[in-house]
Formats: sequence, structure tokens, C-alpha cells
Amino acid sequence: MANVIVIGAQWGDEGKGKITDLLSRSADVVVRYQGGVNAGHTVVVADQTFKLHLIPSGILYPNTHCMIGSGTVIDPKVLIEELDTLQNLGVKTDNLFISEAAHVTMPYHRLIDQASEERRGDHKIGTTGRGIGPTYADKSERTGIRMLDILDPDGLQKQLRWTVNYKNDILDKLYGLPSLDPDQVIQEYQGYADRLRPYVVDCSLKLYAAYQERRNILFEGAQGTLLDLDHGTYPYVTSSNPVAGGACVGTGVGPTMIDRVIGVAKAYTTRVGEGPFPTELKDEMGAALCERGAEFGTTTGRRRRCGWFDAVIGRYAVRINGLDCLAVTKLDILDSLAEIKVCVAYDIDGQLSKDFPTNARQFARCTPVYETLPGWQQSTIHCRTLEDLPSQALSYLKFLAEAVEVPIAIISLGAERDQTIIVEDPIHGPKRALLHANASNGCPPNSQMSKGLGSGDG
Repeated sequence: MANVIVIGAQWGDEGKGKITDLLSRSADVVVRYQGGVNAGHTVVVADQTFKLHLIPSGILYPNTHCMIGSGTVIDPKVLIEELDTLQNLGVKTDNLFISEAAHVTMPYHRLIDQASEERRGDHKIGTTGRGIGPTYADKSERTGIRMLDILDPDGLQKQLRWTVNYKNDILDKLYGLPSLDPDQVIQEYQGYADRLRPYVVDCSLKLYAAYQERRNILFEGAQGTLLDLDHGTYPYVTSSNPVAGGACVGTGVGPTMIDRVIGVAKAYTTRVGEGPFPTELKDEMGAALCERGAEFGTTTGRRRRCGWFDAVIGRYAVRINGLDCLAVTKLDILDSLAEIKVCVAYDIDGQLSKDFPTNARQFARCTPVYETLPGWQQSTIHCRTLEDLPSQALSYLKFLAEAVEVPIAIISLGAERDQTIIVEDPIHGPKRALLHANASNGCPPNSQMSKGLGSGDG
């Protein structure tokens, strides 16, 4: 039995949907613990592409229970659309459960989000405009609406009538926007409540029962480490905690229930929205990576900024999340390159640093220090074992593993489920007990990982 957290080790969009889908085959429960419809996971199964925003990708396995934890914020309209789409495609959805304590995104949240971002002008953050930040703000201000609230018609009427009028003052006086009709909002959300009522439960209680029954639980994060509200590139971050620690808070389980943490990183780096990005390529190479990698957001369709792999933020992700191993995605996008660069350190005002600076102003001044590796210039999309990989591709992966100081357990070479190399079982493989057991790569000499892509793990 293993309870595993899957997190993004960069700025999100790392391909967590595919990796979560892959690991869901051995999971009894998959639970989403933060974020909202500002996140998107794309999963390709045979000739079908599933774009999921709130529902965990484990929903594609009929016997897997899927939960949306209390740390998420839920837009009921989008959730119902997602349910309808899955049901029309023949996907079973009666194994979905929604936390009664999850907060709900309301129409005024979206309006305030969009108006606030527009008013920022040159200081905009680059939000999706889906109302996520204002929903979390109301949660912190203790004026939020939760799933259990919309299930209580009388209570919802009293609460929403006051809240909508309060938000109308903000919409009118601060942003010059038309007021919302409280009765219309109440009616709309009571309709959502009727549809979603069968799915709403105490997810924390249900998760603990699964733990006691020794079920395999997979905790699915959205966004990525560098977008974490507390530990990311603030203020250009999301409004929740995508890091591994957020899984406990966002689902109502204790940290002793977690057995392993798996990070997902692209073989290069991307970022959506505003904010510093040291390895960003603003030239033809960046445009080529964007085109080859189809780097456009699942949720917004926005073009992703592209750059070389950044091992400094990789090591930071290892430290902040306690990563046991990495899943590296989109290696195939680099197939045609004659040489590939990896950022191994930053030059900050003439000083060399291998550590990520949490000072935002310092981070904005970072210049990447690169090491250049030879490319392999041949296709990897049909590789299914390490032996199938070109030697230069294998060397590149070993370099990444050593640079970030954890082993690579999974290599993804395309969107399809079978376009994957499993180096070692990422769930039941060896733990990080012997971090520096071997001076050359941190693994015991006889471990499978030291023979393959091990580094910093035992």
C-alpha cells in the first residue's frame, strides 16, 4: 500500500495529467487538493482526448474513486459541463465525490478577477480571469460560499442576498460595472445544487476510511511548485498551495499518511502569464519549442513561454516538496536539436548561486549559467526502454537527475499512455533513505536506479 502525492516541479503545465493518469492504474482513490478551473489536465486515451479542469484524471478508470478536496474551489457550471462531457463520452462518473467544505466560485468572483487584472495595467499578474483569486480571498475573509451552503436552500438565500448586495457595491463603486441580481444568482446556484447534491460528501472522512482499509491513495496537485502562494515566484503565483504540503491541508489528512512524493518536470521549461523566467528563450528556438510542444494552455489557450531546463528551480522543488523521484515529460520535443542547454546556476549581480532566491527582486535579476550537452537528433517517440534511447538522450537524462539530485523514475515521450518508459516503480520503489550513499550519484551501487537514471536517492 502506498499513498502518493504528484506535484508539478516547475511553473505548472508539466504534463501531470498524463502522469496522474498513468499512476491511477494502481490507485484506489485519486483526490485533487487545490486550485480550481484555472488548471487543466489533458489526457489522451486511444483516439480520444480528455481535457479536465476539476475532475481528477483517475475518473477514466471505472473502479477508481475520485475526490475533489476541500482545498479546491469549484465553479459548479464548469464542473457540470465537465460531467456532461465525460458522460457523453461513455465515462462513468458515479465514482466522483466532492468535499462539502470546498468553496464555490460565484459570478461576482469572475467579474472582480477580470476587472482587477485589467486595472493593474503594466502590473498585471496574468490570471486566467476565472475568479479563483477572489474565491480564495473570500475564503480567507470568511465570507465564502461552500458546497454545503448551496445545498441548503433557505440558508443560501439569506447568505447570498447579503453577499451579492455587498459585492454589487464593489462592482459599482470600484469598477463601474453593472450590479448582479441576487434572485437570479440564487436561482442559478440552487439549480447547480440539485445536480451536484448526490456527489457531495465529507471527503476527509471518506479518505480516512480508505486509509484504514489500506487503499492506495493518489493526491493530485494542480499548477506547479513555482506558482505556490507561499513558496513560488510571488506575486506571480496562484492563490493556493500546489506544493506537497498542500495535499494534507487541502484534503484533511495527516502528513504521516503520505508515503511518497513524485515531481513532474518537462525536459525543458515553460511558463504561462507574467513574472521572471531566467531561461526563457525569446528567439526562434523558443518559438520552435512552443510549436513542437504544442505549448498552449489547456484552460485558456494562452501561448506558453518556453526555455531551457532550469536545474536551480528543480533542486528547489526537490527541497520544498521532499521529492523522492521525478517524472520527465516531453523528452521527444528535443529530438531534433543539435545541442541542448541546462541552467545549473544563476549569476546574481556578479555572484554565482546554485540556490533559488526567494527574494523576487533578486530572482528578476538572475542570469542563467548554462552547461551545453549534445543532442541526439533522432526520434524517441517509439522508445519503450532505456536501452531504446539514443545514448545522448540517456546522457541528458542522467545529467538532469544528477543536477536536481533525485532519480528519474518515468520518462514520457508523447501524449499517448503507452509512450512512456518506466525506469522504476515510482510508487513502490526504494525511498530516499540513503541520499548520499554513493559519491558518484547518491545511490547504492546495486540499486536499479544507480544503473539507470539514479541520482541522490537510495
